[in-house]
Amino acid sequence: MSFSVIKTSNAPAAIGPYSQGCIAGRMLFISGQIPVDPSTGKMITDDIKAATAQCLENIMAILRAADENARLVKVGIFLTDMGDFGKVNEIYATYFGDEPPARACVEVSALPKGAPIEIEAIAILSIG
Repeated sequence: MSFSVIKTSNAPAAIGPYSQGCIAGRMLFISGQIPVDPSTGKMITDDIKAATAQCLENIMAILRAADENARLVKVGIFLTDMGDFGKVNEIYATYFGDEPPARACVEVSALPKGAPIEIEAIAILSIG
């Protein structure tokens, strides 16, 4: 099975000993993305909708770096406040059509760098 690491400047650099994404066979595993704007290095903490959008933009940048035609099949969302669930869903829905990926959403006590949200994903790469 083939294996490769994905690295793009269009998403935040890893803040630890991990890769932005890894391809194994036809699967792409995208590391959890916090709401850091890769162009400024600043994190969005005061607006959960903007933070959600930034996390998803980071994921999409890694997805595009791997394969323009890849498709997300599973998403994991980690929130420090489950009260933000509705706002997160509102933004999340704008990224996916009638066939969104499978998903889990859980509340956690804390996230890296004090982030209010972190999103990870798994995708399947296109054939050929």
